Amino acid sequence: MTNKLEFEIVGHGKASIDINRGIIAGWTGRNADAVNHHIAELQEIGVPPPSTVPLFYRVSASLLTTQETIETVDGTSSGEAEPVLVDDGTRLYLGLGSDHTDRKLETHSVALSKQICAKPVAPVLWPFDEVEGHLDDIRIRSFVRDDANAEWTPYQDGKLASIRPLGELVASSPAASGALRLNAGTAMMCGTFAVLSGGVRPSRFFRMEMIDERLGRTIEHCYEMTPLPVIS
Repeated sequence: MTNKLEFEIVGHGKASIDINRGIIAGWTGRNADAVNHHIAELQEIGVPPPSTVPLFYRVSASLLTTQETIETVDGTSSGEAEPVLVDDGTRLYLGLGSDHTDRKLETHSVALSKQICAKPVAPVLWPFDEVEGHLDDIRIRSFVRDDANAEWTPYQDGKLASIRPLGELVASSPAASGALRLNAGTAMMCGTFAVLSGGVRPSRFFRMEMIDERLGRTIEHCYEMTPLPVIS
């Protein structure tokens, strides 16, 4: 299934990209202690540890969305800000997304918990070759709140230096296509950061930003979760 998404390619105008493959790279921390910390915080809410690291989960391409509202099953899901690689068949791009995950279902199956939720992505991309030389310095932050008028609470904060090199993830992914390229139409989320405090938790609103201080630019995206009623 193909999912056409509209993006602003910074410095190059607008583009429609057909996404036909979605991949979630999990457990991608460069530091083993950080990976174990994230595994431990998920175990606290009943999520079993991975069989190996990293893992590449397949999800439907139709789950990716640039919309600012997503519908979820009850209120047990939460976001995870992370870098996203998108390949349109001509060029590789770096973007920002949220591996939104159903935490209740995650205790039963990580793969199913990822497949059931929409995957919000910011409608802005940077050409990968423009940031490749300073990827480790790029910073990602996320914030949560439960009321539209409440203050944002910092939720995650980290630099790509704490994630396995993106080129390494590309090369080892099931969609690798030559040096630093993915198969045309692939979008791959590349891993997240531990929660700052309070543990993994759901929220009504999730805001994320990716900051490139070297080139003086930022990608931002915010979305709201609308829970559907659970009928039994």
